[in-house]
Amino acid sequence: MLVKTYFFCLSLFFSSFLFAQNIEVNLNKNWQFKSTNTDIWHPAIVPGSVHTNLIKSKQIENPFYADNEKKLQWIDTSNWEYNCQFNIDKAVFNKKNIDLVFDGLDTYAFVYVNDELLLTTNNMFVQWVCNIKSVVKLGTNNIRVVFNASKKITDNIAKANLPNVYPDNNRVYARKAQYQFGWDWGPVFIGAGIWKKVWIDAYDDVSNREKKQIQKDILNANRKLDIKLIQEKDSIGRSFYFEKNGVPIYMKGANWIPASIFPDAVTRKDYRELLIKAKEANMNMLRVWGGGIYESDDFYDLCDSLCIYIWQDFMFAGGMYPADAAFLQNVKSEVKYQVERLRHHPSIVLWCGNNEIEEAWKNWGWQNQYNLHGDDSTRIWHEYETLFKDSLEAWTNEFDGTRPYVSTSPMHGWGRKESYTEGDSHFWGLWWGLMDWEVFKEKTGRFVSEYGMQSMSNYNTIKNYTPENERHLNSKTTLSHQKANEGFKKLNHYLTRYFIDSNQLKSIKLKDYVYLSQCLQAYILRNAIAIHRSKSPKNMGTLLWQLNDCWPVTSWSILDASKTPKASWYGVKNAYAENATNQIDTIIPKDWKLLKPNIKIVQMDKTHLSITSNVDAKFVYLSVGDNPINASDNYFDLDGNKNKIIELNKIENMANIQIRSLYDALKNNQSK
Repeated sequence: MLVKTYFFCLSLFFSSFLFAQNIEVNLNKNWQFKSTNTDIWHPAIVPGSVHTNLIKSKQIENPFYADNEKKLQWIDTSNWEYNCQFNIDKAVFNKKNIDLVFDGLDTYAFVYVNDELLLTTNNMFVQWVCNIKSVVKLGTNNIRVVFNASKKITDNIAKANLPNVYPDNNRVYARKAQYQFGWDWGPVFIGAGIWKKVWIDAYDDVSNREKKQIQKDILNANRKLDIKLIQEKDSIGRSFYFEKNGVPIYMKGANWIPASIFPDAVTRKDYRELLIKAKEANMNMLRVWGGGIYESDDFYDLCDSLCIYIWQDFMFAGGMYPADAAFLQNVKSEVKYQVERLRHHPSIVLWCGNNEIEEAWKNWGWQNQYNLHGDDSTRIWHEYETLFKDSLEAWTNEFDGTRPYVSTSPMHGWGRKESYTEGDSHFWGLWWGLMDWEVFKEKTGRFVSEYGMQSMSNYNTIKNYTPENERHLNSKTTLSHQKANEGFKKLNHYLTRYFIDSNQLKSIKLKDYVYLSQCLQAYILRNAIAIHRSKSPKNMGTLLWQLNDCWPVTSWSILDASKTPKASWYGVKNAYAENATNQIDTIIPKDWKLLKPNIKIVQMDKTHLSITSNVDAKFVYLSVGDNPINASDNYFDLDGNKNKIIELNKIENMANIQIRSLYDALKNNQSK
């Protein structure tokens, strides 16, 4: 009570007196940028990135179109320069302190003010500040920011460290978004730029930054701590579940990756659309995956308002990281900044050290692949423990101390029996192990925080990035937008296992393949979720991989890059419903006895359709041209002669609505 009273008094003090004396100046305008290899300047948008500014200034083509990705790799090996003229008036100039603040610089930058080097940066995830009082003048001043290529720097660090090697990518040396170096669902656009706000903080005594933090701390002091992670030994092994006010909560959700490969391009509107889709799919938790970014304030504000719990990874994924003194100090600054920025959000319920690093070290064969044995292996594991089991936990407790911390996700690899008896689990026997979804009957962990199945994007999305003559499965465009190792081979394995004969698959049209891949994903996810939920209270959480995409791609997402639901989004929505029966399919689709349906649609009013079929129909899909209808349900099953009513979120002309079902897709591709 005394703490709350203290912060309340501070709040009154700061709001009534100190804030009135400070000045903020927005410096997001009047920027130019160029390659350091040229003298030609172009207008720059700030916040922004080199890639988004090259697009806006029409210096490059759409990086997502066709196979343009590989044509644009020169950007990531170039150095870039930003320049801005700004004005200092008397009110600002007369302040005792004038700080130049960059809320985000990506990543290796030199900052000059009036040709004086004032700042050298090496972390995308911190706020960078330098006092410019001694170098600015009344009137016009200049800022120049030079970015060195992250790829060149990390490659040079790795070369200098030889024979010491850190698996499995030189990106581990850089404190920047790891996914931009490429992932099995994402392109390689490493990037650089001023990706967050730039401003001047002018003050006499206490900075605006400090005051804003105190306001957040007041909110944090009044935040009700009603969510706990329970990890206790039991008859099975060790529990892993969340409870609210002493009542266990079954977590239903998904993994969240950055909403764009260029994170500066994501708006509050984008966040809202995606998060509302998560909420409408009956999700109550998202895991912010550790290979991306600490999301913007908008993201967490929206999660607070939508009552979506957040599992927050720190930004480390899929590699062994150094733990020398300089790297640890850099990471500590990052943790301090991010935890203090985010700790007042009630949506955040867990801090997690990293994604899949401990599992990788113990199960992925890195020791043999990189010849790490004896002292080398011991050194790298010791550094891992120093960073994730000692330092990160201590810093998280120092800067927060109100939430649990776990060092890694998952606790055990899916090939180990402990993965099903304790901690959280990433089960990739489905997909990577080519196991059937039915394996979950025996192999469901205590909290399944990753699992999934691929599908292609919606066909209208595919058309937007594919030349017309490349709209087939083996085109270079289609293959360049599939990043998973042997991705289509695995997808075909599951299609022929559950939906279609291999002979039919050989000559299938892309449009039918897209439809069938989405039906497959929906079918597998709804059954996996049903099994997981039926295992409660042994299992108390299921977070599918993944909610969203960062570019148009064949992936595990249930919303494609245009934020349009795939078939699986509807399947997940129904499987996550409070009244879901958790019934699983006992007959696989290949054995369904499909008859040609006569499906009729009657418009009841402007926003409601009545749909009937003379026979049972599976995965009934409604579209307008190649665009899925925006409705309460799609890819649904119809019972013969029974009425189904759906609600339209967008009024459509009835004459334009097209209908297809699983029967149509399979009939179109029957062996001749």
